[in-house]
Amino acid sequence: MDDFQSFEILSGKHDKGMVILADHAMNRLPASYGWLGLPEAAFTRHIAYDIGIEGLTRRLSESLGVPAVLGGFSRLLIDPNRGEDDPTLIMKISDGAVISGNHPITPQEWENRIETFHRPYHHAVAATIDRVANATGKAPLVLSLHSFTPVWKGIPRPWHAAVLWDSDHRAVGPLLDMLRADPDLIVGDNEPYDGALKGDTMYRHCMITGIPHALLEVRQDLIADEAGSMGRAPRADLCGNER
Repeated sequence: MDDFQSFEILSGKHDKGMVILADHAMNRLPASYGWLGLPEAAFTRHIAYDIGIEGLTRRLSESLGVPAVLGGFSRLLIDPNRGEDDPTLIMKISDGAVISGNHPITPQEWENRIETFHRPYHHAVAATIDRVANATGKAPLVLSLHSFTPVWKGIPRPWHAAVLWDSDHRAVGPLLDMLRADPDLIVGDNEPYDGALKGDTMYRHCMITGIPHALLEVRQDLIADEAGSMGRAPRADLCGNER
């Protein structure tokens, strides 16, 4: 695992005052984990990563000229958008798929995954936010990108995109207004999920530190073509749940 990267930082101008995050950008695994007992095809599904988000993040980072931090491992290995004490940090079952490589799991392996994958990603996020804040002298705007399935448990989802948030509306209001200015878009406000999740990335890096932020969800069928060329990365040796 020495050459496995748990995150990737995209360069950008720190003085623009913005950071983009993509917790579930990739579906990669170190070779030593195999496929966690799942069929390889499971890693093309939403349970393994946010389909289309890697490509979207790269395009936005480049077009806006701002730095971005991408998670470099599958959420099935460990979920970077969960607190270290969250029981769903390492999932046993995700949307009907039993992940035998995650159960049973020893306390030592649980901690190893936190130390090897989860914490390095969050250290990279914190360091990138700090660099932008130091360049501008004020807290940056943080935009977190995720994607959601067009159908969940047989029920179609009408939203093209959604903005999730907890209790800080500073960045949310302008983002919602901008998206809803397009009459062809159906935009959810804390739909299909509620943005309040104690211990998640936005809570950890923004809510408790007072940094303005928003989480943008995009429906996967609108950006799935990006997954074909960018999102479905193979495992490191070949190069590897909703919300």
